[in-house]
Amino acid sequence: MTRLIPGILAMAAIVVASNILVQFLFGQWLTWGAFTYPLAFLVTDVMNRVYGAGTARKVVFAGFLTGVACSVIGTQITGEFGPLVTWRIALGSGLAFLTAQLLDVAIFDRLRDGVWWRAPLVSTLIGSVVDTALFFTIAFSSTLAWVEPANDVAWANEAIALLGQGPVAPLWVSLAVADWVVKLILALVALIPFRLIVKQITTRVA
Repeated sequence: MTRLIPGILAMAAIVVASNILVQFLFGQWLTWGAFTYPLAFLVTDVMNRVYGAGTARKVVFAGFLTGVACSVIGTQITGEFGPLVTWRIALGSGLAFLTAQLLDVAIFDRLRDGVWWRAPLVSTLIGSVVDTALFFTIAFSSTLAWVEPANDVAWANEAIALLGQGPVAPLWVSLAVADWVVKLILALVALIPFRLIVKQITTRVA
């Protein structure tokens, strides 16, 4: 149980911080939450490397429950344009997190015996793609309007140039692409703290 506590606390802190920071815009395509949420993959990968897939999954489930709690609270808080968290966003967030993180654990575990950076990098990149695709599709795609008919997502489906430069696509696609680019960059940067944290923990345990 002792080995779980740091991972659970770190994951919970990241999930809570991301749920708060997602309310604040960063430029045209991102929110501040885009810079904290990907750190969840770092926590999962560190726990997986040091303590194994079973422990990592427990940390993931703790993060999922924290996210559910945040989403439920968010649906009860009304902002300028309605609830801070719609049920579609809550559903997309929960499914995306759980699916992507568990996939990350499985891929990491499969690759753990290779060169040290391959497992965290590959698992995070694939998990990030799944996370981004699931969340933005469930939360904003007009094809899933039946999930929450009362939630008007017309704004997210406005046809615009991709990231203001590319081919025409719904606005939510630009938001998703920008979000994934941040995840990609942070996946590369996170290799540094991953290496350092794993080394520190394994040295202390030894």
